[in-house]
Amino acid sequence: MSQEELQSRIGRLERIIEISRSLNSTLNLPRLLHRILEAAQELTQTEAGSIILQDRKSGDLRFEATIGACSQEVRSLTVPMEGSIAGWVVRNNQPLVVHDVQNDPRFYRRVDQEIGFETRSILAVPLAVRGKPIGVLEVLNKKDGKSFTDEDIETLAVLADQAAVAIENAVLFQQSDLVADLVHEMRTPLTSIIGYAAMIQRDDVSEEDRKSFARTIEREATRLSQMASDFLELARLESGRAFPTQEKVALKSLLKETIALLRPQAEAKQIALIDRVPDDLPMLTGDSQRLHQALVNLVGNAVKYCRQGDRVTVGARVEGNEVVVYVNDTGPGIPASAQAHLFERFYR
Repeated sequence: MSQEELQSRIGRLERIIEISRSLNSTLNLPRLLHRILEAAQELTQTEAGSIILQDRKSGDLRFEATIGACSQEVRSLTVPMEGSIAGWVVRNNQPLVVHDVQNDPRFYRRVDQEIGFETRSILAVPLAVRGKPIGVLEVLNKKDGKSFTDEDIETLAVLADQAAVAIENAVLFQQSDLVADLVHEMRTPLTSIIGYAAMIQRDDVSEEDRKSFARTIEREATRLSQMASDFLELARLESGRAFPTQEKVALKSLLKETIALLRPQAEAKQIALIDRVPDDLPMLTGDSQRLHQALVNLVGNAVKYCRQGDRVTVGARVEGNEVVVYVNDTGPGIPASAQAHLFERFYR
């Protein structure tokens, strides 16, 4: 090995040490995956890269993050265990270099077809924790058009070892963090249910009060059910495993449905819920279910924190190629002391 080659190798290893510190500084999974891909692309000087993780339950391989010329559209694609380079790497738990993918039967062509990208060569290495593969880190097409080298393989394999541990830690942290949050949030409705269930059994409780207590128990149980659904959705979002659909969305209908859904709640508090939704809103492309959920949360929050006599106005307007949805209210607003906590989960 020449002095120049030795210095290049030392430089790469020093850079990997720096990158390792960066990877271990975050437990946010999407952010972590992006940092891993930035490092992989930098160290191998490639056009694109991706991280494919194996679903713990189904065993399917799924794109979790991409960088470079790879499109975000691949996030909705699964990769077969048989008939794919990633599948081969997971099954054999070994790195694989394919210099000409077009002539390799293991190359899964659907991805290129879906996103209009031309893969010429691939270097793929396993992401393994305690010897067990959890996915694949792959880079595509050297920028200089040359073939992947032994140094590329060694460098990416070392990075993958560090990355796999960081990914596992992030996943475990999110699971434990979400469980702790869920237990904390469930205490209030559970306390109500236990308390009213005890009272309903007392002999000195009137039939009218017994019915009222039963309604409260039903309401709190429904709240628990909704809370569990919300936490499952949050878990999918935070782990990067929530894949929004792309479909035609009638925004006008979504807004009208949201207003109709929350109008009884507003009327019960003597709050004016004003409809300013125009009739000529264009059709959009997006995830109808998640848009509806976001709208219900926004308008519901406004109604919840407004006082008797306040107004909540819901509307939309077209601005260029975009549609702006707005929810205005005359409520008390968020105190300055609480605004710094706006994006803290479950802060009240």
